[in-house]
Amino acid sequence: MTPRLPLLVAFCLTVAGFSAQALGQAPGTVGTLVVAHGGDSTWNAAVLSTAGAAQTGGPVEVSFLMGPAASTTRFQDAVARLERAGSSAIVVVPLLVSSHSGHYEQVRWLSGHSSELGAEMRHHLAMSGIDRPTTRLPVCLSPALDDAPELAHVLRDRALRLADSLGTRPDGRALLIVGHGPNSAEDNAEWMANLRPVADSVRVWTGFRDVRVDLVRDDAPPAVRAEAVRHVRELLVLQRAMTDTDVLVVPLLVARGAVSRDKLPRDLAGTPHVYGGATLLPHPAIVRWIERGVGSARCGVQP
Repeated sequence: MTPRLPLLVAFCLTVAGFSAQALGQAPGTVGTLVVAHGGDSTWNAAVLSTAGAAQTGGPVEVSFLMGPAASTTRFQDAVARLERAGSSAIVVVPLLVSSHSGHYEQVRWLSGHSSELGAEMRHHLAMSGIDRPTTRLPVCLSPALDDAPELAHVLRDRALRLADSLGTRPDGRALLIVGHGPNSAEDNAEWMANLRPVADSVRVWTGFRDVRVDLVRDDAPPAVRAEAVRHVRELLVLQRAMTDTDVLVVPLLVARGAVSRDKLPRDLAGTPHVYGGATLLPHPAIVRWIERGVGSARCGVQP
């Protein structure tokens, strides 16, 4: 089963009739704004390198929502730079695993595709001085990774490389993909609805006997997170019993940081698994995903 293609950009202003031509602008260059969560310098460098490799036909900026670089890469400043660079429209590409999260809601609000944002999420932005931009340009918004085929491609490659490093074949072994996950049960269901077909595609493309995906819900209240981690650990034990060999574990995280390096290994300690720490970035498939996101959200402007 191949992953479902994500819906085309439902939030694009073109859908509402606000093309560049409708606004009286001549067709021109599309500016791209890649928005990511943000982390330490290593985490951020992976995002900057990936965004810099994308061939979008116009200028590309990066904005981080949190972390040390958030205050120096503010959303409104990135939009202003794209406008000064001569962009006729801006496409915002959220480099996030899911469109069902508080951070995606922040991006929706910042890009003008939502009129409301919860107090906590708005406070997080305000801590770094991030606010809505003032711009004359149409601003479009693409989905997060969700069930993108490029996501399955990356996870396939990570799983096969881990198996190869162990000198083992995928057939007869189990693979568990473990992600960060959201806080609420409703959002968790949406994440899983997208990720199950991704896992199915990885199984078909790799030949692993069993491929599952689960989430630790890292930012949820302690009791919720503890139950999520317990479920992951139980799933590992069941997969081990099914295959009679240790389970390969691949993280579903954007870039290498504290969660991939420290938290997940602690969560899984003592279970029968082999952990591969390689994250989604860097990988050329994510570069292609950014390019495709821009291509599907041009707001009537042909770069």
